[in-house]
Amino acid sequence: MRLRVGAYCVIVDDERRLLMSRWIEGPAPLWSMPGGGLEEGEDPADAAVREVYEETGYEVALGELLGIDSLVVPGERRLKPGKTLHALRIIYTARVTGGQLRHEVGGSSDRAAWIPLDELADLPQVGLVKIAVEMAGLGSP
Repeated sequence: MRLRVGAYCVIVDDERRLLMSRWIEGPAPLWSMPGGGLEEGEDPADAAVREVYEETGYEVALGELLGIDSLVVPGERRLKPGKTLHALRIIYTARVTGGQLRHEVGGSSDRAAWIPLDELADLPQVGLVKIAVEMAGLGSP
């Protein structure tokens, strides 16, 4: 079994829009929370801050730890069949402290955008979005 630990952020602005990045490594692009896998020896909080910057261009300050989601994906259901994957997804709140919105180039996402919370239900998205939004007490996408 392969273990992957990732750190993600729920960032909502004053206009009740959620900062999201569009993940492009699957069969079709899907919107997700900004974040991603920890580098070897990296602290999860540092990874969350780094990943948000890489995917959106924003510098952030972390707020509270919302929780940890655990997902097991059988090997035959993975994008590239192989070993079973155990994904631990650490989810924080955060707020923007600097930077400018931009798209990631050459990474696992190709777009970053502020999405109104009331439009999430119509957005093609990964399952993590619903989990993170519910953990943050923002309803259900």
